[in-house]
Amino acid sequence: MPYRVLAFESTPNPNALKCLVEPRPAERPRSYRSSREAGDDALAGALFAVPGVTALLIHTGFITVTKSPDARWPAIRAGVERALHAAD
Repeated sequence: MPYRVLAFESTPNPNALKCLVEPRPAERPRSYRSSREAGDDALAGALFAVPGVTALLIHTGFITVTKSPDARWPAIRAGVERALHAAD
């Protein structure tokens, strides 16, 4: 089932953005610093496929995405939304 994106919020870190999603109580919290670390986590794999994404924190009602300093937020936001809407 696709994720429903509710809003994006800035964080104190200019290279991190919090994506509020409709809560999924069964979602297990996890954090990854690379796609290799994410292993077979399909959601994390889809998010790491967005160019510029360098780390993830996935939780019940939000996902925090960290980007490389040279990446631009508009492209990453669009990619994150596409990945979440296509998620199972």
